[in-house]
Amino acid sequence: MPALNRPASSQTPSVALRRFAWVVLVYFIATILWGTVVRATGSGAGCGDHWPLCNGTVMQQTPSMETMVEFAHRITAGLDVLLVLALLLWSWRSTVPHHLARRAAAAAVFFTFTEALLGALLVKLGLTADSHSPLRPPFLALHLSNTLLLVAALAMTAHLLGRAEGFRWRDLRITHPVGTTIGMIAVMIVGVTGSLAALGDTLFPATSLRSSLAEDFSEHSTWLLRWRWTHPSFAILASIFLIWVLIRANRRGSPWDNRGLSMLVVGLLALQYLLGAVDVWLLAPVWMQVIHLLGADVLWSALVVLTARLTLVPREPSQALS
Repeated sequence: MPALNRPASSQTPSVALRRFAWVVLVYFIATILWGTVVRATGSGAGCGDHWPLCNGTVMQQTPSMETMVEFAHRITAGLDVLLVLALLLWSWRSTVPHHLARRAAAAAVFFTFTEALLGALLVKLGLTADSHSPLRPPFLALHLSNTLLLVAALAMTAHLLGRAEGFRWRDLRITHPVGTTIGMIAVMIVGVTGSLAALGDTLFPATSLRSSLAEDFSEHSTWLLRWRWTHPSFAILASIFLIWVLIRANRRGSPWDNRGLSMLVVGLLALQYLLGAVDVWLLAPVWMQVIHLLGADVLWSALVVLTARLTLVPREPSQALS
């Protein structure tokens, strides 16, 4: 029997592949969190301006703490490449032609390599550690945007591999494309403004909460500090989109029961507001920045899947193309 005519249940990839896709996503998020440790501790220059080698060699003799932190990040990032290539190959061999998981996995491979390229440029251009170069904020914003797209591609791969129907373009109908596109861009802007705020906290650490708030409105402060208000402001605006998505996703007629995932998104959103407030109160210590970013990455992944369920809806049997 041709692959395209098999029952949907027989076209669903193995449980092992689906679990592997989620494991790859979790590992990538762990790598991202370690990258935050590298930036927040000023360890980005721990390997000098060499890339991919560290200080021009593979084996490090009496390395400093900064070198060990940066070198560990490069090793974990190197494993990212192997994992995402394995995910692409396994997905390609285990799915029917035109399965959207193939495209999502291919996108993840693309963003993995652009992530490595942007990381290499940060090192080669000296935009690490205590660098105050005007190029650092835009490069960091571009780097974070690519990271979000990479996480989204991995989340979509895992989600699509678990679909028993609606996993090819021919079997889908697109709903609410404008609203979801604008909303997801808004959420990405929240992430970018958050990364810039974190950079400001790293380069210009505050000594007290009062002085930190004063720097936000002082004309003598660098623009990185004076623009910190954009992060909570965009977060509030993006929450409007999240509410809209939650309402739409839980309307009757949806092919999936989105209540559990919606409750997860609501809980993660509330947690992010709490973590953001604590982060400001504690003056953004490294461990708090890592926890805050972890919550943001999990929220982003859950939101990507919920948006896919809302937007990429399986056609009715009578509407499906043969």
